[in-house]
Amino acid sequence: MNALILKRYGGADQVVFADIPRPAIKPDEILVQVHAVGLNPIDYMIPKGTFKPILKFQLPATMGSDLAGVVVEVGSRVSRFRVGDAVFASIFDLGTGSLAEFAAVPEHAAAHKPANLDFVQAASIPMVGLTSWQAFNERARIKPGQKVFVPAGAGGIGTFAIQLAKHLGAKVGTTTSTGNVDLVRSLGADEVVDYKKQEFEDVLRGYDAVLGTIRGDGLKKALQTVKPGSNVVSLIGPPDAAFARARGMNFLMRFVFGLLSSKIIRLAKKHDASYSFLFMRPDGRQLAKIGELLDASHIRPVIDKVFPFVQVKEGLAYLETGRAKGKVVVQMVST
Repeated sequence: MNALILKRYGGADQVVFADIPRPAIKPDEILVQVHAVGLNPIDYMIPKGTFKPILKFQLPATMGSDLAGVVVEVGSRVSRFRVGDAVFASIFDLGTGSLAEFAAVPEHAAAHKPANLDFVQAASIPMVGLTSWQAFNERARIKPGQKVFVPAGAGGIGTFAIQLAKHLGAKVGTTTSTGNVDLVRSLGADEVVDYKKQEFEDVLRGYDAVLGTIRGDGLKKALQTVKPGSNVVSLIGPPDAAFARARGMNFLMRFVFGLLSSKIIRLAKKHDASYSFLFMRPDGRQLAKIGELLDASHIRPVIDKVFPFVQVKEGLAYLETGRAKGKVVVQMVST
C-alpha cells in the first residue's frame, strides 16, 4: 500500500512516499481503509526530531495520527465495531501512522463517525478534540461561569477549544488577527483581542484557566491574565516531571523535565496558579462523547484547506506557515 513515511530524523526531505505492506492487525485492533487524515503541527515537528526523547518511533515510520475511514477487518477480540462501520480515531503515539491507504487502529482508540459529518470533517477532529476535552475536563475541570483563555483562537486547536469551553458553560477569551475576529466570535468567543492592535496581557483579567498554545513568552504573559487558584495547561511545553513519571521515564529524564519546567512552575505559583503539561492520549470513549456533541451540532468542524494525498507534503508545509484558519486535512479517497 502507499504511505507517507519518515525515513530518519532530519527534516522534511526525510519524509517520502513508499510502498509498504498492509498492516496485520492484532486481536484487539481494527483495520481501517483510510478516507481522510487530519494534519496537526506535531506532524511537521516530528521529522525534525523535536519529540525524539519523548515518542517511541521505530524508523522508518508511517506519518500521521488522525484518521476517518471504513472498517475492513476486525480482530478476534473486537466487540464494538464491525466490517463496514465508518469510524474516526487518533492513533497518536501508538507506534503506527494514519497517512496510508490502510491503518491498524486499537479498538480503544476508535469511535463511530458522527453521521452528520463526512470523512474529511471527521478526520479534522480527533487530536484537537481529545486535547481540548482532556485539558478542560481532566486538568482544568472547567465549570459553568468560569473564564477560559484560549490563545490563537482561529487555529486548529483554538477553533475547537473555544466551542468546547462554551459548551461547558465558560466565558472564553482569545487572541487572533484582524481578519479572523468574526470567525472566533462566531465560534463563541466573548473577549477577543486583536493581537495586531493590542497585547492580550494588557486587556484580559480574572481567568480561571489558560490553554497554552503559543511558543515563546506566551505562557509567561498569560499568567498576567489569571486569578488565584487558576490552572495553566500547556500543550507546547515545557514538559514537567509529572509527565515523565506518567510515561515511565527514568530518574534522569524526570530530573531533566523537572528542571525544564521549574521556571514556569515558580512563575505560576507566584500567581497562585498551577501548571501542567498535557500530551494528548488516544481515547475512543472520549471521542465518542465528542462525536455526540458534533452529531447534535453543538460543535462544528472548521476546515481551512483539503489536500489530495499526492500533495500531502504541500499540506504539511502550508500548516507550518501558521496561517491556517481551522484544520488542514488530507483526502485519501475521493468521494
